[in-house]
Amino acid sequence: MFTRYALPALAVVAFSFAMLQMSKAQQTPPPVSPPVEPAKSPFGKQVSGAGIVEPETENIAVGTHLPGVVKTVHVRAGDRISAGAPLFELDDRALAAELSVRAAARESAAAQVSKQEALPRREELPPLEAKVAEAKANLDDKLALFDRTKRENDSGVGARELFDTRRMAVDVAKAQLRGAEAALELARAGAWKYDLALARAAVAQADAQHAQTRTELDRLRVAAPRVHKPGWTTPDTTPGAELVEFRVLQVNVRPGEFVSAAPNQPIVVLGTVGRLHVRVDIDENDIGRFKPGTKGTAAPRGDPATKYDLTFVRVEPYVIPKKSLTGGNTERVDTRVLQVIYSLDRADAPLFVGQQMDVALEAAP
Repeated sequence: MFTRYALPALAVVAFSFAMLQMSKAQQTPPPVSPPVEPAKSPFGKQVSGAGIVEPETENIAVGTHLPGVVKTVHVRAGDRISAGAPLFELDDRALAAELSVRAAARESAAAQVSKQEALPRREELPPLEAKVAEAKANLDDKLALFDRTKRENDSGVGARELFDTRRMAVDVAKAQLRGAEAALELARAGAWKYDLALARAAVAQADAQHAQTRTELDRLRVAAPRVHKPGWTTPDTTPGAELVEFRVLQVNVRPGEFVSAAPNQPIVVLGTVGRLHVRVDIDENDIGRFKPGTKGTAAPRGDPATKYDLTFVRVEPYVIPKKSLTGGNTERVDTRVLQVIYSLDRADAPLFVGQQMDVALEAAP
């Protein structure tokens, strides 16, 4: 009974299920609307590109001159600072101690110059003058004894050996007198010009070493760069009026962390406070259709209804490899792009630095 009725029934059910699944598979799925409509261009002929928002002075990645451990961080992300404002400091104990040693060496060298310039010392002259007088008296005594011995020798009474001894004693006394007079003259002459020059050179060397250590100490204190405002030509009477104001975009360091002077290590990222720019990447295949000075519009990613008018600023005339890869299987890693800078006409646009934009530029006819 099972093989006669159950198996044919089971086959009919399986066949019906297969036919139902085949009919569903052949049906056309209904169109699905995208979650976000793509941005539409207002131009009849356009050149599309991907843009990224950046400050007017571009992103300034501030690094460090010397490696070391961070002692203090003076800024936080979002702060507004002026040019020259301190950003962070490295541990300066070793250089501060070395600076004290350099200052002491400079003071020692300056004291040596003062000593040389103060010569002759007034207290040193009387002892030398006394030695000259002593040498003269000794010479007079030796001359008197020599004259007596000479008379005795001329009369045939004195000994020849005593005559020679007294004569040599006179020569010794004369030499001692000349030495005492020369010492007195040397003391009265003061410092030798070459000794004074050496002392002053030592002061200059100590000053240079002190300044060198001071410079190394200042390099441990990193400050915001001094950047002039775009188009600034005439000096303003207000100090610092020609310098831009910065906004701290990113802080990648904390106190106690070690930082190095390696390249491509942005410790603090700065940008100007004011009008924003959009850096547009134009594919190398569309470069021939782009004309500098054309108008453009930009829409934030995910918000195509909001559009901002763009004003041409400049073209960076160097085609570079594309960096913002999307991961598509049709994308080539050897694609190159031309970067064009546009400014946003709205200064109060609610955009953030680094935000991506869909850009449409009017194509050349």
